[in-house]
Amino acid sequence: MLRLCFFISLMCLVRSDTDETCPSFTRLSFHSAVVGTGLQVKLMLYTRRDPTCAQVINSTALGNLNVTKRTTFIIHGFRPTGSPPVWIGDLVEGLLSVEDMNVVVVDWNRGATTILYNSAADKTRKVATVLKKFIDHLLIKGASLDDIYMIGVSLGAHISGFVGEEYNGKLGRITALGYKEPLGNIDFYPNGGLDQPGCPKTIFGGMQYFKCDHQKSVYLYLSSLTENCTVTAYPCDSYRDYRNGKCVSCGTPQKESCPLLGYYADNWKDYLTEKDPPMTKAYFDTAEEKPFCIYHYFVDIITWNKNIRRGSITIKLKDKAGNTTESKIDHEPATFQKYHQVSLLARFSRDLDKVAAISLVFSTGSVVGPRYKLRILRMKLRSLAHPERPQLCRYDLVLMENIETVFQPILCPKLQL
Repeated sequence: MLRLCFFISLMCLVRSDTDETCPSFTRLSFHSAVVGTGLQVKLMLYTRRDPTCAQVINSTALGNLNVTKRTTFIIHGFRPTGSPPVWIGDLVEGLLSVEDMNVVVVDWNRGATTILYNSAADKTRKVATVLKKFIDHLLIKGASLDDIYMIGVSLGAHISGFVGEEYNGKLGRITALGYKEPLGNIDFYPNGGLDQPGCPKTIFGGMQYFKCDHQKSVYLYLSSLTENCTVTAYPCDSYRDYRNGKCVSCGTPQKESCPLLGYYADNWKDYLTEKDPPMTKAYFDTAEEKPFCIYHYFVDIITWNKNIRRGSITIKLKDKAGNTTESKIDHEPATFQKYHQVSLLARFSRDLDKVAAISLVFSTGSVVGPRYKLRILRMKLRSLAHPERPQLCRYDLVLMENIETVFQPILCPKLQL
């Protein structure tokens, strides 16, 4: 859903000092969406000098735009109701909070407002042409393509790509929010890239059913600017491999760093050191609500059942203050064989610094039939986010199916075979 590339910067029109009110994003009605709108493109500049009041700019009136700084364009997409995107203000504020830059909101609501998606899509090339002319003027004034960053949402991502195409991929960076297929140097797939936690699963969720999953990419990007937690992604061939713990070695002393979601994605070591970085797919999971960070642990289990057991594990952690966090590892049945270690990737929505108690539940998922036991020779819990933390162990446990077993862990011996 998220992606990285090379891209461009824009400039805008300026309001005069005598203006008493701040220009605002075009607000239209559903009636406008029904009858359709002709294309008009308005560029609105925000800077740290005036972070909440825009200047309308164009090629001949650049206002406070400083061509020596990064220029970031925010480009919205399809607007079937005519209303302004609710996230625009937060994104402008977040960008200015992390870097002293020019932020240009590309308002093409007159053109994007229609009930016919194809009608809006047909105008994207024309919007890209407007932006290309504006960027050309910035370059004449001394701007660098390396300092132009385009953030496109939905059809805005298409516009960003069209502009990048005009410059043969030489734009500084493009972040496209809202496309499934891999296109960029890094393509991020939250929760596999399909259904997102916290979004309605049925049509009874109303309009949120149609737009929530799509919009989640914007809010995940925003979290990289405003939240205290950092969302780490893991390069991997598939979401299944990631969930099975096969792609979480990055970030360890023996491996390269992991890419970060959002604004700081281009700090990834592999991306920076490659002259022509390859296309990389990166997967990660998120919590339902802000902050979206998920904290990964490995749960290593060695069993001594005579017969093979297949099932899922639910693990709950608790600290001395009574705070708890839970992970249900049930995306596919784990296979437990005698004296064979199974490493399960557990994902928690909160990180407990010191774990005082652990509980485990084993389930085969069977509604009828006998209840099984899982005889654990050793269980070990190790943090991926904080590998320096002591690993926690427990020995000689017997889990009765669907019965929660609570215990206090002990520190694992430093030397493990």
